[in-house]
Amino acid sequence: MPRRYPPGFRHKVLDLIASGRRVAQVAANLDISVQTMYAWRHHELIDSGRLPGTTSAHNAELVAAPRRIARTRSRGRRRGRHCRTRFGCGPARTSPR
Repeated sequence: MPRRYPPGFRHKVLDLIASGRRVAQVAANLDISVQTMYAWRHHELIDSGRLPGTTSAHNAELVAAPRRIARTRSRGRRRGRHCRTRFGCGPARTSPR
């Protein structure tokens, strides 16, 4: 399983690279994969708008959307007509049928 690094740590590493230190040197000092650091740098360039691509914020919205849709649908089923007619759990009726 890949190791997760805190966002603050990532920013500090990227600041070291931006200040002119070599990626291989920083990777060796911090025991991080060079490939991981290049991926962070690539994502930073996308997030800053210097490269085209899906930003982290937009990607988070795309990941959350199916969960949000499923939650909305399940609420609708619990409160909707389906629930009232099938399980009798809707609002109380004022007149008998």
